[in-house]
Amino acid sequence: MNMLERAKQLQDEFVAFRRDFHQHPELGFEEERTSGIVAQYLESLGIEVTRVAKTGVVGLLRGGKPGRTVALRADMDALSIPQQNDVPYKSIHPGKMHACGHDGHTAILMGVAKLLSEIKDEIPGNVKFFFQPAEEGPGGALPMVEAGVMENPHVDGVMGLHVGVNLPTGQIGLKAGPSSAGTDSIKIVLTGKGGHGAHPHNSIDTIVAAGHLIVAMQTIVSREIDPLGSAVVTLGTINGGYRNNVIAHQVELTGTVRTLDPEVRAAMPERIERIIKGVCETFRCTYEFVYDKGYPSVINDPAMVDLAEKAAQRLLGADNVVRIANPSMGGEDFAYFAEKAPGVFLRLGAGNPEKDCVYPGHHPCFNFDEDAIPIGMAVLAEATLDFLKQ
Repeated sequence: MNMLERAKQLQDEFVAFRRDFHQHPELGFEEERTSGIVAQYLESLGIEVTRVAKTGVVGLLRGGKPGRTVALRADMDALSIPQQNDVPYKSIHPGKMHACGHDGHTAILMGVAKLLSEIKDEIPGNVKFFFQPAEEGPGGALPMVEAGVMENPHVDGVMGLHVGVNLPTGQIGLKAGPSSAGTDSIKIVLTGKGGHGAHPHNSIDTIVAAGHLIVAMQTIVSREIDPLGSAVVTLGTINGGYRNNVIAHQVELTGTVRTLDPEVRAAMPERIERIIKGVCETFRCTYEFVYDKGYPSVINDPAMVDLAEKAAQRLLGADNVVRIANPSMGGEDFAYFAEKAPGVFLRLGAGNPEKDCVYPGHHPCFNFDEDAIPIGMAVLAEATLDFLKQ
C-alpha cells in the first residue's frame, strides 16, 4: 500500500480534526485549545513533544535507523474575520474564522505524523513536526527559530504547504527560488498647521500634502523598479481632519511594501523617505516615518523542489504536478525556517466549484475541498522519506 492509499484510508479521521479546528478558531498566540489537541495526539503516537513560543508545539519522531533530520511545518492560527459561509462546522466564535486554511494545515501535519509513526522503525533519521502559532501576525516562526527548534537535532531540510483554491483538488504546485514576497509595514505622520478652511494662507494643509504624497509614492514602482521585477507599495489607511471647514494639522497614513528581491527591499526605506521629505519640503510640513520589516521572502531551494516534485509525481502523476511560473506577493513566515535550512513550500490544490470552494484566502466565505487533506498528507510523507533516504 502506498502513502496515498493509506492517507485516504485515514481521511475521515483528519477531516474530523480539521472541522473541529474550524469550529473553534483561535487567533495568533491564543491557540491554547488547538495546540493542546495537537500535543496530546502526537504523544499518543509516541512522539516526543516540546512546547515553545507560547502556543507552539514541536514533535520529534526518532526513526529506527541513524540519519538526517527533516522538519515539517503547519500553522495553526485563524483570522479576525466574521464567517459568512454556512457550513455545518461553522465557527462558534463571532468575528473569528479559519479563512486561510490553517485548520487544514494542522490536520494534514497531524496526519503525516500518523503515517510516519506507523513505519518509524524503517525511517533513517528524524522527523520534526513544527505546529506554529501566529502566522497571520505577529509571526510565530521567528520565535520558534529563536527558541532553538532548528537544532537538537540539527534540521537538514524543511518542508511546508499551503492550501489554495487557485489549483484544483488533486494538483500540487511548486516553484524554485522566491515564492512569496517580503512584507514590510510603513507609517507616515505629516504635521502642519491647522486653521479655518476659509483662510488657507494662514495654515499648512496636511490633507493637500498627503494627496501629493500618495500619488508621488506610486512612482517608486512605476519609475524606479525594473519593469521585469516586482514590488508593491500600497497605502491602506489615511486618517486626518476634524470637519469640512477645518484644515487638518496632522494626517497619518499606513501601508504595506512587498518585494521579492532582497536588494530592492533594502533600498525601499530610502526611496520612500526621499519622496516624503521632498513633499514635505514643498508643502512646508514635517514628518515622522516608521518602516517596520516583516517577513522575508520565501526562497525555495531548487534541490528540495526537485525532490518534492518527484515524490508528488510518483503519487499523483506528472500531469498533476505543476511548476508555477510566478511567485505570490503575499507574505509567509515559513521564510524564517527556510533561511536556516534548505526548504520547499508547496501549494496544495483544493479548489472545487461543485463544493463552493472558490473563494480566495482571507475571504469571509473561504473554504477548501477536504479531499485535498489526504493528498497533502501523502505528498509530505513521501517527500520526507525521500529526503531521509538520500
